[in-house]
Amino acid sequence: MSLHLLALTGALAAQLSAPPKQPPPDLAAARALVSRVVPGSAASFQVAAVADSAGHDVFEVESRGGRVVLRGSSGVAIASALNWYLEQVAGVNASLPLRPITLPAPLPAVPARVRRVTPYRVRYFFNYCTFSYSMAWWDWADWQSMIDWMALKGINTPLAVTGQEAVWRLMLRDFGFSREQIGDFLVGPAYLPWGWMANIDGLGGPLPDSWIDSHIALERQILARERSLGMRPVLQGFTGHVPRSITAVFPGVTIHQTGDWSAGFAGTWFLDPTDSLFQRMGRRFIERQTELFGTDHLYAADPFNEIDPPSNDSTFLAGMGNAIYRAVAGADPQATWVIQAWFLVYQAKFWQDPQAQALLGAVPDDRMLVLDLWGDRSPAWKARRGFYGKPWIWNVLYNFGGKVSLNGDLPRIAANLDTALRSPAHGRLDGLGMTMEGLGTNPIVPDFVMNQVWRDRVPEVAGWTRDYVTRRYGRFNASAWSAWQLLLATAFRSPAQTGNFLAERPQFYLSGRRYRSEPVPPYPDSLLAAALDSLLAAAPALGDNDAYRYDVVNLTRQVLGLVGLPLVQRVEAAYARRDRPALLAAEAQVTSLLGDLDTLAGTRPEFLLGRWIGAARRWGTSDAERRLYEWNARNLITLWGTKCTEGENDDLNLYAYKEWAGMFSSYFLPRWEDFFSRLNASLESGTAFDRTPFAAASCEWEQRWSRDTASFSETAAGDPVGTAGRVVRKWGRLGCWGRGQGGAGDLSG
Repeated sequence: MSLHLLALTGALAAQLSAPPKQPPPDLAAARALVSRVVPGSAASFQVAAVADSAGHDVFEVESRGGRVVLRGSSGVAIASALNWYLEQVAGVNASLPLRPITLPAPLPAVPARVRRVTPYRVRYFFNYCTFSYSMAWWDWADWQSMIDWMALKGINTPLAVTGQEAVWRLMLRDFGFSREQIGDFLVGPAYLPWGWMANIDGLGGPLPDSWIDSHIALERQILARERSLGMRPVLQGFTGHVPRSITAVFPGVTIHQTGDWSAGFAGTWFLDPTDSLFQRMGRRFIERQTELFGTDHLYAADPFNEIDPPSNDSTFLAGMGNAIYRAVAGADPQATWVIQAWFLVYQAKFWQDPQAQALLGAVPDDRMLVLDLWGDRSPAWKARRGFYGKPWIWNVLYNFGGKVSLNGDLPRIAANLDTALRSPAHGRLDGLGMTMEGLGTNPIVPDFVMNQVWRDRVPEVAGWTRDYVTRRYGRFNASAWSAWQLLLATAFRSPAQTGNFLAERPQFYLSGRRYRSEPVPPYPDSLLAAALDSLLAAAPALGDNDAYRYDVVNLTRQVLGLVGLPLVQRVEAAYARRDRPALLAAEAQVTSLLGDLDTLAGTRPEFLLGRWIGAARRWGTSDAERRLYEWNARNLITLWGTKCTEGENDDLNLYAYKEWAGMFSSYFLPRWEDFFSRLNASLESGTAFDRTPFAAASCEWEQRWSRDTASFSETAAGDPVGTAGRVVRKWGRLGCWGRGQGGAGDLSG
C-alpha cells in the first residue's frame, strides 16, 4: 500500500470512529513535563499548540531566538517533539527507566523547522500482566516517570486499570454482597490482573481496605496526569465475571463456570448474558467507576482470556458479546469496547470464524477496538480477515512473565509491521502499540517499536540500531558497535527467553523436555560471548555511561547464565562415573557460579530482589498487611500459586522467575545445595538417587520461602564494570564459554 493511501485509510478510520473532540493542549502540563525530563535546560525550551491533521497528532520543532520551540497538537505531541529533539539533534536516548537528562548549554540548534504527522491515530501501551509482573508495587514516583516516557514516545492510549478493585468493592456492596464474600472474590495485589481478566478468584487475598483506598488515590493521580497530556486512558469494562457466592445473594440467578485455567486453577463464574442481572450489574459497574475515575469512553473487557466458554454455539457467543457491549453502553452511550485478540491466537482451535464473528459481530464496528496482541509473531488479523471491519491496533507482545532475559526478535517485529502496513487486506488498521507482559531488561525493544509512531515506513534494523547505540552511550564506539552487531545476530533476533538452568528446581537435564528457563539458546553461544568481549573492550571510553554499565551487567549475566547447564552436566557425568572428587569439584563450580551471579546482579538496582520486596512491604499499614504483600511478591516470582507437587502447577511455576541478586543466593542456591547433598549421600551409601523425595522436600521448602520475611538489600553495591570483568576472567580461565556453536553442551570445557 502506498504511503498516501495509508494516510487516507487512517484519516477515513478517524472519521468513522473519531473520539470525542479533545481540548487544546494543556501547555502548563507540557512545560512541567519538559522541566522533569530536562530539568537543567527547561528554560531553553518553549512549548506551543498546533492544529492536528484530520484527527492525527502533529508536532513541529525549530530554533528561534536562541530557544528550541516545541509545538504539538496535544501534550503527547509536544513531548514527542522534545523526544525528537533529544534523539536527532542532541544525540540522547530516553529509555526506560527514564531519568532526568542533562543537555549542553547552549542547546544545539535545530537546522531547519521539522514537522511530523503520525500515521497512527491510536498508540496503545500496556498488557494487563504488566500491572503485576512489573508494576504491582509502583507508587506515584514510578508512575510519573512512566507517564513521561510514554508521552515522549507518542503513546496516547494507555491501559489504566490501577485501583479497579475499588470499583468492584462498591458495585458488589451495592448488590448486597458481604465483606467476606467480596474478600473471597478479590485477589491479592500481585494477582490482580488475573482477577480483572476472570482467570482466578481469591488467590493472595483477602485484599485489605487500606490497599483499595490507597489505590483509588494513586489511580486518580495517574489519570489526571495522563489526561493533562492529552492521553485517553482505557478503563475497565464489565464481562459478567461474578463471585461464586452470587447464588447466595440472588438464589435464582443463572451463572456458568468457565473451563479450568492454567495449571489447574478451577474455572471462574460469570452471569448468563440473558439474565437481567447482567445488565444491572454491568451498568452499575460503569457508573461506579465513572464516579471514582471519570471516563474517556474506552473500556477494556476480555471475557474469555485463556479459558474456553462453556459453549461454542454462535448464538450464545453473540449474546455474550451483545450483553457486554449493552451493559457498558447503557451507562455510557459513547462507549467503545477495547478487546484483546489474544484469545483468537491462544485458543485458536475453539475460536474459528463462526465463533469469532459471532462475538465481535455483536458489537457495532465503530464501538469496538481490537488489539492484535501478538502482531510481531502471530498476527491474528491475517487469520481473522482484519477483524471483520473493526478498527484494530498492531502490537508487540514480548517479555512473558517479566523474566530477565536478553532477547527480542527485532527483524521479525520490523517485517511483520511492514507487512501489516503494506497489505491491502489489513482492514481498518488504526494504530500500533505494545502489550508486553513485563518492562525492563531489553530497553531497545520498546524504544524501537515506539520509534515507529512518527514514521510512515519501517526502517532497516541495523542502521536504526547503530544510531540508537550511539545515542544510548552518548558517542559512537567501534567496540560497542561490534558487540551490538553480534547481539543483532543472536539475542535480538531471538524470541526465545533464554535463561539460566540453575533457576529450575534442581534436576539433570533431559533433551526434549520443556524447561521454563529455556536454557539452550537458538544461536551459537560463542557469538554472545564474543559480544561481551567487545562490549567490555569499550570500558575505557564508555565506562562512565550508566546505560553502558547496565548493558555490561545484563550481557554478562546472560553469558554467565549459559554456563549453568554445562556445569550441571559435569555434575551428572561425575555422578554417573561415581567419581567423588570430580563430583565435588563440579558441585563447587555450580555454587560458585551462583555466588558470582548474585554479586554481579547486586551491582545494579534493576536486579535487586530487595527492591521488589521492599516496595511491596511499604504498601502495608500493619505487620499483617506487610506479610501478606511480601507473600504475594515472593510467590509470584516463584511458585505462582499455592500448589507445589511436582508435575502439578508446572505450567506457572517459575513463569515469572527473576535472575536477581537475592534470588540466586536465597532461592536457587539452597535448592542446589540440598540436591548435591542428596547426590553425595547416594554415592556414599551406594544406593540409587531417588529424586521424588527431594522434589517433595523442595516443594515444601519453596512454600516456606514464600512465607519468609528475611530482608534483602535495596541498594546496589560494587563496581558494575569491574565486577563483570572479574567474573568474565574467572570463568573464561575455566574454559566455560566461547567455543560453542549452539546447543546444550557448547559451553562445557
